[in-house]
Amino acid sequence: MAIMRGNVQKTLAGGERHTFRLHLAYSIIEGFILGILALNEFVFIKSLSGSDYELGILFQFSMLVFLLLVFVNEFLKRIRRRRIFLRWVGIITRFPLLLLFFFPRSPEVYQNGASWHMIFLAIFLVYYLAALVINPTINLLLKNNYSHQNFGTLYSYSQSANKVVLLVVTFLYGLLLDADNYAFTYIFPVAGVLGMVSVFLLSKIDYTPPEIIRIKTTFGQSVKNSMQNMYLILKNNRPYLHFEIGFMLYGIAFMTTYAVMTIFFYNALGLNYSSVAFYKNGYNILAILLLPLFGRIMGRLDPRRFAIITYTSLAGYLFFLILTEYLPYFTTIWGLKIYYTLIFYVISHGFFAASMVLLWNIGSAYFGDDHQADIYQSTHLFLTGVRAIFAPLAGIFIYQQLGYT
Repeated sequence: MAIMRGNVQKTLAGGERHTFRLHLAYSIIEGFILGILALNEFVFIKSLSGSDYELGILFQFSMLVFLLLVFVNEFLKRIRRRRIFLRWVGIITRFPLLLLFFFPRSPEVYQNGASWHMIFLAIFLVYYLAALVINPTINLLLKNNYSHQNFGTLYSYSQSANKVVLLVVTFLYGLLLDADNYAFTYIFPVAGVLGMVSVFLLSKIDYTPPEIIRIKTTFGQSVKNSMQNMYLILKNNRPYLHFEIGFMLYGIAFMTTYAVMTIFFYNALGLNYSSVAFYKNGYNILAILLLPLFGRIMGRLDPRRFAIITYTSLAGYLFFLILTEYLPYFTTIWGLKIYYTLIFYVISHGFFAASMVLLWNIGSAYFGDDHQADIYQSTHLFLTGVRAIFAPLAGIFIYQQLGYT
């Protein structure tokens, strides 16, 4: 990774090099946090005895918050000191993770009352709210500091580093949870502190907003204007509309199956934490190898065509997951239950993970001007929130009525 970083930085202009270093550091720290979050749903149903619908809500929160972007967008436009604001967002949304240190370490407590489940859900609702500010801001910062030809490549390098850290942390965290089912009570506070540090690093990336003369309006009128702007972007930019239609159909499929997959791993396959860590993250080994290649491809290819890789691989890994219920053959290696059909699931998921992280995070930036990158990403994320209203819980309902397959 150090060799890759050195070779990249030799070919970059000063501003790009500074941005790349900060974004790389941010991505590495976020990789640690995401490695912990990779097992969050499984922790919720296994260690905290959460119900199926509560599990669906936990996942739903991570996407549903994007509905608020229509309000947050207008609020952000009124913030002149965005760097300071970004740091406060990091503190306010990451600090509640420290409260998990005080959670009980007894299974009886979680089985006999739902109050701890509600507190857990509330903590992560606050955590996910940060994405309303951070996700569009990342696109804005990078699009205005990276050249068009380097944008996809540099982003893929940072994501490769992110995936390496995520991979290692998830496996180690899975082993730790097998030894101590309540290890989350002291791991999440560490993640909270690191989350504040990562957002601080992100806020150090240079950005000078363009001088725009704005007509003073009420906040309500501004929200209405924001909705109209989203509508006009979709109406007038046909390629972007096609991109979002494809994403809407994909997103419904992804959201309806995500929480059910966790239940399937726990109830149907009887996996321990280490095995779940393998299946939910082993595909990142392939994703790490593919990301630099996919980053270069995305810089040269229409994102709508690039999406074919993502959607096809999603269908592939769901197919092999379904097949496991009919061909439940496995072997045990070092305490890991290796299902033969799930090997192909991991391969398909590797292609999905490598392509989706690029398409979902920066795909929208290719359809507008540099200073519109945050607006396009906000529209993209808002539509994510729209499908999150119904898709995750619909998946739980369908599973309970009809079964896994």
